[in-house]
Amino acid sequence: MKKHFSEEKIIGFLREVESGLAVKELCRHHGFSEASYHLWRNKFGSLRCPRPSACANWRRRTRG
Repeated sequence: MKKHFSEEKIIGFLREVESGLAVKELCRHHGFSEASYHLWRNKFGSLRCPRPSACANWRRRTRG
């Protein structure tokens, strides 16, 4: 069974690592691979929003 995480959840995962949690621990705890983490970091890592919902709203507006 494939799990799908929302953009808000993924950004939350990235923030957990930024706060000091090891990538391996994060992946094991939430049940996804390190490869998925690195893909998400490449996609969402450059986003610096105070709230995940603000990022999602910004992305919807800029998709054109």
